Amino acid sequence: MAAAGRKGETWTPPPPGRHVYDYPRPAVTVDCVVLGLDADDLKVLLIQRGLEPYQHTWALPGGFVLPDEDLDTAARRELREETNIEDVYLEQLYTFGAPRRDPRGRVITVAYYALAKLSDYRVTAATDAESVGWYPLDKLPALAFDHADIILRAVERLRGKVRYVPIGFELLPPRFSLTQLQRLYEIVLERQLDKRNFRKKILSLGLVVETEELEQGVRHRAARLFRFDKKKYERLLKQGFEFAI
Repeated sequence: MAAAGRKGETWTPPPPGRHVYDYPRPAVTVDCVVLGLDADDLKVLLIQRGLEPYQHTWALPGGFVLPDEDLDTAARRELREETNIEDVYLEQLYTFGAPRRDPRGRVITVAYYALAKLSDYRVTAATDAESVGWYPLDKLPALAFDHADIILRAVERLRGKVRYVPIGFELLPPRFSLTQLQRLYEIVLERQLDKRNFRKKILSLGLVVETEELEQGVRHRAARLFRFDKKKYERLLKQGFEFAI
C-alpha cells in the first residue's frame, strides 16, 4: 500500500527482504573479558589466536555475531566454543568502534565482562583458539587488536560496581570465610581494609549467612564459612535496599 510522503509524493515500501541502503555495513563482533580470582590477584582468561590477523597472539575470547543470533547469545556461544566456559555472570560492558581497530576492515565489537570462579572450570582451547590460559592483570602478554583497552575498561567497571552491587560473590566459592571475602575486596579495590570495620559492615547488611562448616586443609585455626543469601538480596532489592561497601 502506498503511503503519503512529502507534499505531492507517495512512498511505496520495497518488497520484503529487498531493502537497499546507501550506507556501509560494518561487521559486528563480541569480545569477552573473563575475570577470575585466586589468593593473590585478579586474572583474565586469554586465548591464543589460531588464525590471521594476529595469528599466535594472545587475545580475548570472541568472534563474529551470526546473522540469526542476538549479542548475548553470541557472547555465550563464543565463550563456550573457545574456552569451554558457560553458565557465568555475564554483563555487557561497552562498544568499541574505532575505525582502524581491526585490520580486516570496519569491525565494531560489543564487549562483555564475565566473572568466574577459577576452581569451577577446566578451560580448554577449541575452534580457532590454539591455547587458552589465565593471566594476572599485571603480567599480560602483548595482545591483539585493542584488547588491552577492553580489559582496562572491564576492570574499571568491576572496581566501580563491586562497591554497590554484590557481584564480587561471583568470584568466590559457594562457602567462604570472611577473610576470603575481605581479601576479594582488597584485591579488586587495590587497597587495604580495616578488618574490624569491614566485618562489622558486611555482617550488618544481613546478606552473608554463617554455616556449620569450617575451612579445610589450612595450617592456621580453621575459620567459620559463610554463604551469600542471593534470594534475600533479590527480595530486599525490590524493597529499595541499597548494597554499599
